[in-house]
Amino acid sequence: MPRSFPRDEFQGVFWATKRALAEAADVAYRAHGVRDGQQFLLRELWKEDGLAPGELARRLGLATPTVTRAAIRMEAAGLVTREPDLRDRRLVRIHLTERGRELEAVLDAETRALSDRALAGFDEDDRAALIRALDRIRGNLGS
Repeated sequence: MPRSFPRDEFQGVFWATKRALAEAADVAYRAHGVRDGQQFLLRELWKEDGLAPGELARRLGLATPTVTRAAIRMEAAGLVTREPDLRDRRLVRIHLTERGRELEAVLDAETRALSDRALAGFDEDDRAALIRALDRIRGNLGS
């Protein structure tokens, strides 16, 4: 029989789960020279290369300075380049390097493996219910 958690345990269990997922993701992605969180920027650039930090921030729900700092680290790691916009020199565009492009299949496989590991023992209905519940929590909190 599943254990039910009192309302006051929710945040502790959720935080511990979030931390465990972040730690596992960090190990998986760091093996490829990518810090946890950077995979989301890469994913957007795989869809559309050459985005400005502000556009990446908007798409990911982040602050522009957060994206700028991540892009600087990613450039140092050889994943992206930051280049001035050809029409508006005040803007910077973030472009994938060849290495950044080559990581798409590798990181997709890591992401699938991590999801499978996290959701082991969940059938398809349970997985769908969990995703709906998490999305509802996100909506309840306003983001």
